[in-house]
Amino acid sequence: MLTHTLGFPRIGLNRELKKALESFWKGSIGEGDVEATARDLRLRHWRLQTDAGVDLVPVGDFSLYDHVLDTVAMVGAVPERFGAPPALVDTSLYVRMARGDRDAAAMEMTKWFDTNYHYIVPEFRSGMTFRLSTTRLFDEVEEALAAGVRAKAVVLGPLTFLHLGKEVEPGFDRWTLLDGVLGVYEQVLARLAGRVEWIQLDEPILALDLPAAARERFAPAYARLRAAAGGARLMLATYFGGLGENARLVAGLPVDAVHLDCVRAPGQVGGLNAWLPPRMSVSLGVVNGRNIWRVEADPTLDLIRQAIEQLGASRVMLGTSCSLLHVPIDLDAETGLDAELRSWMAFAKQKCAELRMLADAAEGRADLALLEANRAAWASRRSSPRAVRADVRARVAAITPDMSRRASPFEQRKRAQQAALKLPLLPTTTIGSFPQTPEIRAARARWRSGAMSDAEYAEAMRGFVREVIRRQEELDLDVLVHGEPERSDMVEYFGEQLDGFCFTRNGWVQSYGSRCVKPPVIYGDVARPRPMTVEWIRYAQAQTSRPLKGMLTGPVTILGWSFVRDDQPRSDTCRQIALAIRDEVQDLEAAGIRVIQIDEPAFREGAPLRASEWPGYFQWAVDAFRLAASGVRDETQIHTHMCYSEFNEILPWIAAMDADVISLEASRSRMELLSAFRRHGYPNDVGPGVYDIHSPRVPSEEELVDLLRRALEVIPAERLWVNPDCGLKTREWPETLASLRNMVAAAKRLRGELAR
Repeated sequence: MLTHTLGFPRIGLNRELKKALESFWKGSIGEGDVEATARDLRLRHWRLQTDAGVDLVPVGDFSLYDHVLDTVAMVGAVPERFGAPPALVDTSLYVRMARGDRDAAAMEMTKWFDTNYHYIVPEFRSGMTFRLSTTRLFDEVEEALAAGVRAKAVVLGPLTFLHLGKEVEPGFDRWTLLDGVLGVYEQVLARLAGRVEWIQLDEPILALDLPAAARERFAPAYARLRAAAGGARLMLATYFGGLGENARLVAGLPVDAVHLDCVRAPGQVGGLNAWLPPRMSVSLGVVNGRNIWRVEADPTLDLIRQAIEQLGASRVMLGTSCSLLHVPIDLDAETGLDAELRSWMAFAKQKCAELRMLADAAEGRADLALLEANRAAWASRRSSPRAVRADVRARVAAITPDMSRRASPFEQRKRAQQAALKLPLLPTTTIGSFPQTPEIRAARARWRSGAMSDAEYAEAMRGFVREVIRRQEELDLDVLVHGEPERSDMVEYFGEQLDGFCFTRNGWVQSYGSRCVKPPVIYGDVARPRPMTVEWIRYAQAQTSRPLKGMLTGPVTILGWSFVRDDQPRSDTCRQIALAIRDEVQDLEAAGIRVIQIDEPAFREGAPLRASEWPGYFQWAVDAFRLAASGVRDETQIHTHMCYSEFNEILPWIAAMDADVISLEASRSRMELLSAFRRHGYPNDVGPGVYDIHSPRVPSEEELVDLLRRALEVIPAERLWVNPDCGLKTREWPETLASLRNMVAAAKRLRGELAR
């Protein structure tokens, strides 16, 4: 019974890849140094998986920035603004496409299915031609073979690649490009065929409501790929959900194995022999690649045995549910974690060992000590009193519908807020964070190590707040923020102050490119023991006469960007968090704060992949936001922020949140998103982002004026705000000031035009 993973974390236990990339971008190291770091990480991770007992080790899952961008490079799908595509896409061009430069805006970025990982969106236009434009995958396969690794090549499937992209010309059909894309894939598979035993083609769109254009093209496309692959065996990898009605389509494809996500959809195992043809094996994704809890061995073994009874052991493989990209690398590094909580967890390295444990047990070679340790961990988790609090559950049970409704409709609130805030037309603001300078990070590190007292740290952070306020006043922004110098992360910061959370020291996962986050772990019932932000915001407001936003992270995002307990419905945990944020909102209002932003960038990504399941999710997600936001007076203005997701289809649910102002990412798509606002008649204020904060590029005043004019075609001037796409934490001060200076100037110019 073969074991395999679908992919492995890339960044390194100590974020080596992040550090190398950022040093390269700053010019302090060369491209060769980055490649050397990447090679070391690949070799280390291959050995780690092999040592843990993984039979087939993925090769091609490693990326310097993003695996979808890797596929863009592989087929030569370079957008025209980056110039004529060269014979080979080098690292310089690759990085330009991801981050942009002075002459060309970066490619758009959005969420990878329902995860917090961001991928680069391919761009498709008429007349595109494709050619094999990188040798990276082949080079990595040779590296693995030279190291003695039993390599399984991993390639993003061609239909998922096209589905995830966007047409950049109105009326163009991207699916007309499939023939050209397949021509490159045929070359890739032909070159791999003589070097690897298995080729994994990732087609996660098979867990979606599959578009007809994709459905009708799967069989002929895979017939071509099968012919190109020669003697190599093809594994069709699906994940993030069940196949559902797509099972019959998959059964007809000429592949040797299909991988099923049996964590998200364990019911797929029942009735396998009713649709899986005898020529096809099945890979059971039984170890969770999305969360950090141990596998529960006994029921998982029952599932595996159910598959064996239907198909025979020779047709069953075991794998992770999806790539391990979404979990930290090694639990062994968490020596400071509470011992009981630690015993409940497994990171990527441990999940590889779990695969081996399950495979051995299923084949009658069980390691009884490992199985007993697994049972003991689960018994501890079920019986521990740390996970349940009667007072929290009683408060959730006492929630009433009135707690999720503002006292007055939006138009009445808007008049009250304008009377209180006296804002100009096209008010300017930012999303929340300002640059986390080396000085801020150094102070935080000294404080965490004990080298700086609490009082010294607080005074240092207050100094940074004063500086941020001064700079914003000099820029002449209308609604200010305190800059969040005291916050390492928008979710971790709140989790550290809430009961029911625990934290890792090295639990980093990749969000995009070199950006890494360290999700907190929700293991028990959530409650707020004391105010979390009030003193910081009150201090900042005392430094200025201008309105200042209290900055909070919303309940859906705290839930979505944490590793969440899986022993109760996610909706129950979300309501607990919402009550904690509600308390904070009311305390901020009592402290005199009249503008409060509750960020919900995870609102869209948390939705099920199938539209038929949306109403249930969005109902409790909207209710949780409104529960957090609705306990304030009309005069208090509630903002929310969303970014890097597809919002067009869910605008009615966003409108139902009833935030007074929503700000959202829109610049990379040049305000394309706003067409949905026109169709749906979005009723409240909107702040579409006018420049991309994930690129160091400084937009000109003219460019920003042009984007705002596009926005004014859709949003009335009296309901339009002016702001960047997202927070400015990852930027540096010179580019931040230059960009904001141009943004304010653009808003003022348009105010003058509107007044005339």
